[in-house]
Amino acid sequence: MELTPGVHCIGRWTVSVVFPIVGLFLLLLRLLAYAGIPLSTGGSAALLVATFLAVLAVYIVSIEISQRRRAAALGARLVPRIQGYLPGNMDMLLDMIGRTETDYIGGCKSNFVVLDTDGSAAISSYVKGDKFKETADSLLGTGVFNSDGDIWKLHRSMARPFFNIDRISHFDIFDRHAETTIALMKERFRAGLAVDFQDAVSRFTLDSASEFLFGHCVNTLAAGLPYPYNFSGPGVVSQDSKDVALDFASAFAAAQQAMTRRNLVGGTWPLWELFRDPLKEPMKVVNAFLEPILKDAIAKQKASQGLPDADKDAEDETLLDHLMRQTTDIKILKDQTLNILLAGRDTTASTLMSASYLLATHPDVLRRLREEILEKVGPTRRPSYDDIREMKILRAVLNETLRLFPAVPFNVRESANDTIWQPSNPTEKPLFVPAGTTYSVLLMQRRTDLWGPDALEFDPDRFLDDRLRKYLTPNPFIFLPFNAGPRICLGQQFAYNEMSFMLIRLLQNFSSITLSPESQDPQYRPPAAWARGEGRQVIEKFHPRHHLTLYAKVWVYTRTVVL
Repeated sequence: MELTPGVHCIGRWTVSVVFPIVGLFLLLLRLLAYAGIPLSTGGSAALLVATFLAVLAVYIVSIEISQRRRAAALGARLVPRIQGYLPGNMDMLLDMIGRTETDYIGGCKSNFVVLDTDGSAAISSYVKGDKFKETADSLLGTGVFNSDGDIWKLHRSMARPFFNIDRISHFDIFDRHAETTIALMKERFRAGLAVDFQDAVSRFTLDSASEFLFGHCVNTLAAGLPYPYNFSGPGVVSQDSKDVALDFASAFAAAQQAMTRRNLVGGTWPLWELFRDPLKEPMKVVNAFLEPILKDAIAKQKASQGLPDADKDAEDETLLDHLMRQTTDIKILKDQTLNILLAGRDTTASTLMSASYLLATHPDVLRRLREEILEKVGPTRRPSYDDIREMKILRAVLNETLRLFPAVPFNVRESANDTIWQPSNPTEKPLFVPAGTTYSVLLMQRRTDLWGPDALEFDPDRFLDDRLRKYLTPNPFIFLPFNAGPRICLGQQFAYNEMSFMLIRLLQNFSSITLSPESQDPQYRPPAAWARGEGRQVIEKFHPRHHLTLYAKVWVYTRTVVL
């Protein structure tokens, strides 16, 4: 029987934690007996619990004192934090976990740092660190997003040459899957039904990414789009029906959710998995889908060795073909392709979903964007790389979407040594930031002191008018949707091209986008309490959530263009 993460953790802690606590407990029992104070069984149990809590409190307080002393030695101050009532802010942790499904994204600020310009510039060069790697190992292995040092350099150097201009501007794959997606959407709209846009674009990006990376399309679009939660008309697919590609996509999402919960809980996450490893079953599905593709590709590559032109670059070479020129180690191939598949699918799908929501709630921006598309590309022609590069409003819409709803809203970085950040205000002491800090790109990119008094508003013109030169040009590190520094995303331009291509095709076919909240399961709608809050949650008409990437349910209907 395979041991769970919780059992492994207890085994490790037995020597370093349990034995000392039990030893202290036995010492206290002897001292009480020597003093003539016998304890009942219940009293002994209470003493054991009290001993454990006392040791835990001493440990937590010692960490706090150590951090304060190290900060003082550097002439710095601790990052401001919200204080709870229990040791280690345990009350706040439990409250935060309980409110994960109802809070507005970023609403609980006790567990991450909100960056300023200097902090974001400094942290961009930090490593992932051992804590994050341990929580993500089951999903990401030693891939490029979950490694440091020589292993990270290996994965990055292997993938970098593939993302050249010829590859990222090769639009045949995008066009095929965009055409299929739009045809499925039109079918639903003709039936008077709304479409779950997050689901539709997630399938589009997964099918596109899998074909681009593996030369093997997972074909999730073939299963058809889901129906509104309360629709029971003819043609509804049973929830019990099985589709291998959809099972893979669902398992992939479940694994990301479980990994995110680990990061949310922090260093004690194994204790929450004492009886079950929540990544075990999803990763069985993921590996069962992916490994045969890799093994087949390796077998074909070995069989082709020595044949004429076998080593020559081909126009249709996939990332997997490219990687296999360097290694046939199946673990390296699986970790690398799974990491890049996650990025290629989730980040673009997230941004397209957020863009559709923002365009639906800002029809004036949609109208201007569509006018630019029709002027530059026309109503039917396939856009080219040069078309996309010249479309300023399109790029501004995507950037403003990524500013308000970055695809990766939170990130984890560690520094090898204690770090201080110089504040923007020269009269304040520097900030001391310990290793293992989670920082929020989402909150940084909404700060009014960095972006101006209208920072919470959706206004793509801020990337076109004087605000660009006032805020972003002198402080480029306030905008980090694709990270920065050594770990800047290799596929950044690929993502821009794919998102741009799909938006162009959508607005060539549809002249409006309208939200359809009545089509959505009530559990995914914004809670009524948000209207009494502050910030964007007061006006939000969808419920953004996150695992590794941001996602939401956004049901829309459109008006189809008659050509």
